Amino acid sequence: MASVTWLQPTNSTISSARFKPRPTAPNPNPHHLFLKTQPFSSFNPTPPNPFRTSAVNNPSTNRRYTRSSPPQHTRPHSKPVFKTQPTNYPTRNEPNVGDPSLKDVDLMGLCKEGKVEEALEYMGHGVSADYGVFCALMELCDGLKFGRKIEQYLKLTPFGRDIKLNVKLIEMFAKCGSTRDARKVFDRMPERDLRVWHSMINAYTANGKGSEGVVLFEKMRSEELKPDKESVAVVLGACASVGAVEEGVRYFESMEDEYGTVPEVEHYVGVVDVLGKSGHLNEAVEFVERMPFEPTTEVWEALRNLARIHGDLELEDRAEELLVSVDPSKASGDKMPLPPRKKYSEINMLEERNKVSEYRCIDKYGESYEQSKGLRGQMREAGYVPDTRYVLHDIDQEAKEQALQYHSERLAIAYGLISTPARQTLRIIKNLRICGDCHNAIKIMSKIVGRELIVRDNKRFHHFKNGKCSCGDYW
Repeated sequence: MASVTWLQPTNSTISSARFKPRPTAPNPNPHHLFLKTQPFSSFNPTPPNPFRTSAVNNPSTNRRYTRSSPPQHTRPHSKPVFKTQPTNYPTRNEPNVGDPSLKDVDLMGLCKEGKVEEALEYMGHGVSADYGVFCALMELCDGLKFGRKIEQYLKLTPFGRDIKLNVKLIEMFAKCGSTRDARKVFDRMPERDLRVWHSMINAYTANGKGSEGVVLFEKMRSEELKPDKESVAVVLGACASVGAVEEGVRYFESMEDEYGTVPEVEHYVGVVDVLGKSGHLNEAVEFVERMPFEPTTEVWEALRNLARIHGDLELEDRAEELLVSVDPSKASGDKMPLPPRKKYSEINMLEERNKVSEYRCIDKYGESYEQSKGLRGQMREAGYVPDTRYVLHDIDQEAKEQALQYHSERLAIAYGLISTPARQTLRIIKNLRICGDCHNAIKIMSKIVGRELIVRDNKRFHHFKNGKCSCGDYW
């Protein structure tokens, strides 16, 4: 008896069925095993995948290998050579290329239903997408794997160099946490207007790389592109994300003299953010008081939120009163009695090998925990000291240090280290804000393992590399 093996490349599963070999001519060399392929002449039901192989049984060989090279004679005792041939039959999960119903596929309808993966599968089988479909796909896409497929298909279309679509492509990659892919799109564009520059600067800001956004703004100025009002608002956001107070104030003060634009409300709010996010709340209040017009709801709301972040209750109450006096509908909801909020468990999503794994802090993963535990000694030698202030349980010091090891982002990173090739970037999606101890620990991990570790919490992206974080410890 020999066996037929079907390989399903979509989900990496292997199934086999027994069959009797067909009569063949005697093998002139008993040490050779040949594999010949046969097309299906008739079948019922449809085979589960597109590969079929049949083998001439050789009792002297029990091992089987699958390769893409054609059958050839080998020396005695060498490994048998297999040859596989794809058929035209669809698998359960893939559309048939020759199916005439593909012409009636409504890609826009799939996008409206949020079926991005299914739409991309049809596009990969020859269904053409128009301009609107690409716009919808980029707005819906939130995974780097699908984002790169969209970019690949866009390059094959007549509007692959359209500025608006490339701007959306940069925004999509920024949303996926890959400024590297966004910058590749930016660099290969033959023509770049202000919209393109703004989108790339915003991509750096959204990923905690505001300093690179400021550098890109200066490069834009060196290419004799005159910044407009939106340019200043964009660079103020980049300055606020990294605490570049002096640069932000300088850009604001030079608006009229260098750029010939009059500051508007959004620019004043941008300066308040630059000062407030850096902790300079008194300077922010003085700046608001010197404004040439009455502060609007946007200004008071920004000041209130900043005071709340830094724990200045007096300033928060004052800004709240002034905000409500301007717009009563802006009264803060937390001042009213509300039912208790639903408590969510901490969840991390690890993207590796084109699949996503989920980790919860309430679970214990022996293998991942052992990997994290194995790094502890190297981390201590590199200067890591557990900060047990982030453990709120009333337990002894040793138990607190152990509790930190079970934080879900650490388990996700540990699993990624043991299940992915060396030097591969790991991307972690976290539904809660990363704690200070894990932030310090991951910085040291990135230096020890020599990888880039990208963590997206509920506030921002953190790109850890060579012992440093893109946020500059400012988040």
